[in-house]
Amino acid sequence: MSIEFAERITKAAISAGRPENEVTLIAVSKQQPEDRIELALANGYRIYGENRVQEAQLRWAERKITYPDLELHLIGPLQSNKASDAVQLFDVIHSVDREKIAQSLATEMKKQNKEIDCFIQVNTGDEPQKSGISPQETVTFVKYCQHDLNLSVKGLMCIPPAKENPAVHFGFLQHLAAQSGLAGLSMGMSADYEVAIQFGATHIRVGSAIFGARP
Repeated sequence: MSIEFAERITKAAISAGRPENEVTLIAVSKQQPEDRIELALANGYRIYGENRVQEAQLRWAERKITYPDLELHLIGPLQSNKASDAVQLFDVIHSVDREKIAQSLATEMKKQNKEIDCFIQVNTGDEPQKSGISPQETVTFVKYCQHDLNLSVKGLMCIPPAKENPAVHFGFLQHLAAQSGLAGLSMGMSADYEVAIQFGATHIRVGSAIFGARP
């Protein structure tokens, strides 16, 4: 992570009246060349986000042995048949969005005797092509995951519609999190992470702003 980029995060946090250490930067490594990943690791960065379980296995399974302090976040859609692999590899899952996935994860965590933190993905724009639970069902779903399945739900996640003002969606997610009694907000990417920090983001998911454009 460049000094300039770190300073932008610090500046955004200070501007929002928040301490810098409230914001966790997830370096989105999906589809990035191996030399860029190695450079980030050599520079000491240890928190990475991946979209696909299979791709993440190929990239990180051996590296987790080499770098035991690695923290891996699944930020893409999860299929129930990949729940076992996801629980085995990842430390945090940001894309819990329906009962079947939540149930599969709960079953696998119990089977593997491993508890991992989860975020509920909310489709704040009600986009039919996008993953995420509907905003109207969010509070009830959070309670179901926490009380019925004993999942460790830390917060909510969203990806705003591409052509809409992200601030509206970040504010909406912040409101839903407060209604759900959750402190975590996984929101903000390369183009809008500074806005997300203004609205209380605790986790920002940044790829190209760190690694450069994907080839």
